[in-house]
Amino acid sequence: MNRIVIIGLILVALGIGGLVIKSVTYRADSATLDLGPVEITATEERSLDIPQIAAQAAIAVGALMVIVGLLARPDTSK
Repeated sequence: MNRIVIIGLILVALGIGGLVIKSVTYRADSATLDLGPVEITATEERSLDIPQIAAQAAIAVGALMVIVGLLARPDTSK
């Protein structure tokens, strides 16, 4: 398989993952207060939403790349 097909398959997989997983939640340390022997750290939970149009576009572009990559045959008639 050539690179275009592989990149297209990766885009399709990421797009399907984006449709299945609506958002990604992660934790971030925001502020640290150090008062001698006492240390205070605030952990904040943040969410990153994945736009549905981006996931659909990744699937469409990936599928197009796979089709173009499979149809493009190298010229071996030299």
